[in-house]
Amino acid sequence: MLTTLGVPSVETLISQAVPQSIRLGRPLALPAPASEAEALAELSEKMNQNKVLKSFIGAGYHGVHVPPVIQRNLFENPAWYTAYTPYQSEISQGRLELLFNFQTLVSELTGLPIASASLLDEATAVAEAMGIAWRHHRSKKNDVVIAGELHAQTLDVVKTRAEPLGINIEATEIGAETAALIVPWPDTYGVFGDHKATIAAAKAAGAIVIFVADPLALTITASPASLGADIAVGSMQRYGVPMGYGGPHAGFCAVSDALTRLMPGRLVGQSTDAHGRPGFRLALQTREQHIRRDKATSNICTAQALLANMATAYAIWHGPEGLQAIARRVNNFASRLAAALGIKARLFDTVTVTVSGNAKALAAKAEESGLLLRVVDEDRISVAFDETSTEEDLQTIAGILGVTVATEAPRALPQNPRGGEFLTQPMFHDHRSETEMMRLLRRLADKDLALDRAMIPLGSCTMKLNAAAEMMPVSWQSVGGLHPFAPAEHATGYKAMTDELESWLAEITGFDACSLQPNAGSQGEYAGLLAIRRYHQSRGDTGRDVCLIPSSAHGTNPASAAMAGMGVVIVKCTDDGDIDVADLKAKAAQYADRLAALMITYPSTHGVFEEGVREICKTVHDHGGQVYLDGANLNAMVGLARPGDLGADVCHMNLHKTFCIPHGGGGPGVGPIGVKSHLAPFLPGHVFGGDGYAVSAAPFGSASILPITWMYIRMMGGSGLKHATEMAILNANYIAERLKAFYPVLYKGKNGRVAHECILDTRVLKDTAGIGVEDIAKRLIDYGFHAPTMSWPVAGTLMVEPTESESKLEIDRFCDAMIGIAREASKVADGTWPLDDNPLVNAPHTSAETIANEWTHPYSRTIAAFPAGEANFASKYWPPVSRIDNVGGDRNLVCACPPVEVLAS
Repeated sequence: MLTTLGVPSVETLISQAVPQSIRLGRPLALPAPASEAEALAELSEKMNQNKVLKSFIGAGYHGVHVPPVIQRNLFENPAWYTAYTPYQSEISQGRLELLFNFQTLVSELTGLPIASASLLDEATAVAEAMGIAWRHHRSKKNDVVIAGELHAQTLDVVKTRAEPLGINIEATEIGAETAALIVPWPDTYGVFGDHKATIAAAKAAGAIVIFVADPLALTITASPASLGADIAVGSMQRYGVPMGYGGPHAGFCAVSDALTRLMPGRLVGQSTDAHGRPGFRLALQTREQHIRRDKATSNICTAQALLANMATAYAIWHGPEGLQAIARRVNNFASRLAAALGIKARLFDTVTVTVSGNAKALAAKAEESGLLLRVVDEDRISVAFDETSTEEDLQTIAGILGVTVATEAPRALPQNPRGGEFLTQPMFHDHRSETEMMRLLRRLADKDLALDRAMIPLGSCTMKLNAAAEMMPVSWQSVGGLHPFAPAEHATGYKAMTDELESWLAEITGFDACSLQPNAGSQGEYAGLLAIRRYHQSRGDTGRDVCLIPSSAHGTNPASAAMAGMGVVIVKCTDDGDIDVADLKAKAAQYADRLAALMITYPSTHGVFEEGVREICKTVHDHGGQVYLDGANLNAMVGLARPGDLGADVCHMNLHKTFCIPHGGGGPGVGPIGVKSHLAPFLPGHVFGGDGYAVSAAPFGSASILPITWMYIRMMGGSGLKHATEMAILNANYIAERLKAFYPVLYKGKNGRVAHECILDTRVLKDTAGIGVEDIAKRLIDYGFHAPTMSWPVAGTLMVEPTESESKLEIDRFCDAMIGIAREASKVADGTWPLDDNPLVNAPHTSAETIANEWTHPYSRTIAAFPAGEANFASKYWPPVSRIDNVGGDRNLVCACPPVEVLAS
């Protein structure tokens, strides 16, 4: 490989690619590398310090039984957890189909016609729903009324989101300025309030009605839509996803038809392929930030796909009857306890009782029996039942509370029961045996192309190895079984692990403090900008509201700035992709009194290290601003350079990219932020029901997947992390060198080297043969590859990132495929194949059309299906559909399965 690059050593290559002016110049101060066995033993010892008791805390988190067939065949299956976001729909039909059924599930439960493919958690979903209502009224109505008590962590996130936008959530009366009414259903104390009059008033005032609903309760109670909801949100955690000390979990959001275009995040739609067969794809506002920038409805560009798929599989496994049986059993326990206590409130699973200053003592007594109750305050205690609760638990709790429960009691549900059948689709009825469920998950996985099959060479998205040893702890009960608001002394193992991880990440990035709370890269951006905003406010600089953003920036950057209450001013880029320093200096001077921040991606969005980064940071600081460094490309720096040493004040780190947490078919992600000491007081952090400064529902965000990153760093050590960075840069430069004769390589550094990714200018094929970048992407499927990032940051190009995880054999296979495509294009250019009928414009080729009796194309079936020849006969990936019609799908939006009559069993 080095011979191909014309350099004698890796050190020489790195010196050519990475400017000496930014180099760290010393080893990272991290523990020496540990073996897999050593790291697992060390982490196990830590996490076994956690005290995992049966939780009755509730407050949005519940114990679950994960069906083993789902745990083994989905949650722990690399075919599901190593897949990328389904932007290439033809090779993502399995996960898209299951997400389509997630949307169907949510739509059926809520009674609303449109549901998204999940949000980050319940608190985020409520905040996003508030944003929908605010934007529906074109930001002209700023009051939000909350009817009843939200979970404290949800209120924290809603407060955080509302303040920068000028939304008033303290309003108590419905009026002309009311944008939304938020109805907890039930509230944090378990009560279904009587909100009919308030809902009617909200409707009369034109306000949007938002229900925050428990999806298990919705199997036996009236749907939010039937009660007047325009939006319904919540968490699907209790559908078979472990508590995991707070996450990751799939939030849900469903809306009325009128609000469809304002819905944030991803939406799976159904369309047809080139041969008229049905096929799924992402629809409408997918990655809208790239189009609408600071006018986007949200900065969310991800989902919780893996967890949404787990929840869907749980619903498929149990079916509507099984879900209702679980819900009725839970409600039976709560109703009987409520009756014994003389409580007449309408409730589902949670009973809150007044105990006259005795709450802590009673909770301590319960803990002696292995049960965790929620202390609301010194006078009140809550008991939340779930599917893991038993009759023995009920009797124990009743004894602690000094009452005797009857064997039967009237159900304490609202008067409106669920009307009619729901989830009538065959998917929710045909998989009752483990054999059928196992085969369903296998059939769906077989439709997809994930990292367990082939390299996914996506620039900017870093699809790297998710080692089995890193993944194993996620399934441990000591990791997944803990409630996020369990007493602190029960989470000493988590505390030890997160403290260590924060210190390691701070050392790697050159910052003084770190917050693990943001549960996506977009949330990390938002948290970082909020820290800057709060810092300026603490100094009395309330007028600093301008954020400078390069024109090449990822679309979430301007969207995050707008959400943080900042106005966006674009900074020009030069022809080679670098920030135009002269324009930056002019803009910084122009807005000196208002400058809040600069957002910069480093290495640049174009995959090169800008030599002037220190000067750029100094310019912003000289004019009173702070520097936010987007860590999307941090994997080109680890062990070689540190953002905090370059002048950055805050940086987010994508643990799902640089630090090995898998993409899960579109989520989960984690985006912690590192900050300099002056910003440390402004990091997000829950004080349960405290000051309201939080960006996700749980104190440590998606805590249960943090052990993946802990394991990665512990096994690699400082030397291993540096070596991984060097190999990623080596691999990218090797690809650039091998392919430059066929595709010009854009944006090289001054020594002619790229960083960890390279941009291939595929427009040459368009100019010579009429073959576009999408044709190349689809033809790569026939070669057995996921396409690189298309048309970003430059239209008509492919951005390739091989990572350090791929062997030379696999990288050469990819290069051979790209060269093969260039040679195929030459046959179109010379007239051998027509422009409208060749293997590139017809790609991808399915097995059905390849084996069809009639073959009319001017190229052979073998060329269609096996362009690499015999090399891929045995491992051939067959796409289940041909090219999907995205435009047609958007014109005729279908995003849920239609209900059908249930067949007799």
